[in-house]
Amino acid sequence: FIHCDPERASRETPFGGTIAHGFLSLSLLSAMTFETMPPLENSKMGVNHGFDSLRFLAPVKTGARIRTRFVLADVKVRPSGWVQTAHDVTIEIEGSKKPALTARWLTLTLIERQPETA
Repeated sequence: FIHCDPERASRETPFGGTIAHGFLSLSLLSAMTFETMPPLENSKMGVNHGFDSLRFLAPVKTGARIRTRFVLADVKVRPSGWVQTAHDVTIEIEGSKKPALTARWLTLTLIERQPETA
């Protein structure tokens, strides 16, 4: 009910109304990454590799505006042609001192091997 019943959420929660599900906020990272980060050169495809850490720190109230900050934390090039990147991610809530979430997000990108020139 904390996500879909405004009257009950106002009465029975400390949030003052409905809030977004934490996993909804988390799921927005995929779309936000395509809007903000350029792809690796010669990338064929990328896949989610998981999270080293993930914390939900503050609720996102219904109607709140959010933005995401991605900071490249680590890059590992594998002999197989895959590149693993780790980004420190923060979803900020407009007007809130605490972020909605922080995470260390791991992704894998397959790089197309280029023909060697003689």
